[in-house]
Amino acid sequence: MDDQNDSTYMEDTFNPLLRGERGALKRALFKSMGYTDSRLKKPVIGIANSYTTATPGHAELDRVTRFVSDGILAAGGNPVEFGVIAPCDGMAESHLGMRYILPARDVIASSVEIMVRAHGMDGVVLVGSCDKIVPGMLMAAARLDKPAVFINGGPMYPACYKGRHWDGNIVTEALGWKRQGKITAKEFVDIENLAEPCVGSCAMYGTANTMGCLAEALGMALPGTGTTPAVQAARRRLAYESGEVILRLVRENITARRILTPAAFANAMLVLMASGGSTNAILHLQAIYAEAGLGHLDLADFDRVSRQVGHLASIYPASVNDMVDFHEAGGVGAILHEIEPLVHKDAVTVEGDMATRLAATPPTARPDVIHPMSNPFRADGGIAVLKGNLTPLGSVVKSAAVPADMLVFSGPARVFNSEKDAIDTISAGDIAPGSVLVLRYEGPKGGPGMPEMYLPMKELEGMGFADSCALITDGRFSGSNRGLFAGHISPEAAEGGPIALVENGDVITINVPNRTLTLNVSDAELADRRARFSPVRKDVPPGYLNTYRERSVSAAEGAVVK
Repeated sequence: MDDQNDSTYMEDTFNPLLRGERGALKRALFKSMGYTDSRLKKPVIGIANSYTTATPGHAELDRVTRFVSDGILAAGGNPVEFGVIAPCDGMAESHLGMRYILPARDVIASSVEIMVRAHGMDGVVLVGSCDKIVPGMLMAAARLDKPAVFINGGPMYPACYKGRHWDGNIVTEALGWKRQGKITAKEFVDIENLAEPCVGSCAMYGTANTMGCLAEALGMALPGTGTTPAVQAARRRLAYESGEVILRLVRENITARRILTPAAFANAMLVLMASGGSTNAILHLQAIYAEAGLGHLDLADFDRVSRQVGHLASIYPASVNDMVDFHEAGGVGAILHEIEPLVHKDAVTVEGDMATRLAATPPTARPDVIHPMSNPFRADGGIAVLKGNLTPLGSVVKSAAVPADMLVFSGPARVFNSEKDAIDTISAGDIAPGSVLVLRYEGPKGGPGMPEMYLPMKELEGMGFADSCALITDGRFSGSNRGLFAGHISPEAAEGGPIALVENGDVITINVPNRTLTLNVSDAELADRRARFSPVRKDVPPGYLNTYRERSVSAAEGAVVK
């Protein structure tokens, strides 16, 4: 009998969907693209690739993916690549596009899920970069519970201006300098031309690089993945090794949920707090935790860890140290080395357990960047969770980037119902020092989309108000925030949270050491205001934003779609 018609044909193929007669059509589809029988017998490994020339964080990922593919082939796998959207926070800043950025996270997770399940892939390497792509891919890994490895694109090198290193946010700050006459129009253009010197995620320790580092701390990525610069050859070697590692995970059936355990999240929270990472990481860890079938990761858990470990790694915007400095200091591995007594060493990683990883990790080579636990930059971790009558479910502040003299702050409220109104007022200089700016109706439902309040924050810096004013919001902040900025206030204004009841002139007190955010208005007055309350509903174009508004949950629960 002709082997091609034998029902036992290709029965030794690793992927069950490609075996025997029932697998013939699927094999034929592969063969139309040049795949051979010998290649189709190997495990089918998806490569979820967010490569795009629309943003520098992803512009190098085509090369990264080639090395991943080579590693898969060398280890005996069959790589199949598919694309994933990758909207850029920087491109979306301060216009309608920013409202799509956080909602994109759930779209990314679902798109990876759909491709892997529809094509019956045996495992997946997640190749991504930047703020919402990294958590979206990790959410997909947790949801799928298949063997998975993550590799990011890596940070770009910093810009250098007048002897100091900067990230791309120098452009926004320079706009304020130009308005105040501190620099000329030509100097402004010069700054624009040098601000982003190469491909990669932004040079600061914002959300993109925080999440790359937390993927490593979770055990979903190889050591060094979080901080190795995008343009270094080591990035390509890591990509190749990631391709090799996924085959071991597939053959040993080590799935994502074997790695994404409570112990892994405890380690990630320790690294987040010790490194003073982005406040957005809390939303994302909560979302990944839920996708891993572990339930709800409470804000109180983050604050408990913050009080448990000090702020050990000071990285821009908390200091002048940039991502290259952090990498030279040993990155995530060096932090884990310093906090070893607190680390859950039995946590599984993509290449062994955390104990094995720690045993191979040297101490930091840059003690100016990473301090020991006995001598932290600050006694508490880099993020604080605040509660009070203004935020009953909680809010977050990047305490690592708050000036010491502003950790306790009280002032009259200046209320804005939209980001644009706040930007126009700040740009006009119509802000009194000592004010607490209240930006509301920017949460998951109110925004909708929970946009980050990047430009109001940077305008305050550029206009010289960042050291004398605070800003609170039910929206988000960029990981580049530097100053007293409290976000994720929950419940949000659109859900009738107390932030919706604030009026101009109300005195608000922010006490980071005591973890409180207080509206100094009597309960009786607030009850009277609530009786007269009518929420603002913003118009948005037809489409996904409306779906997100209806299906998203509170920022205190990760702002996920349910």
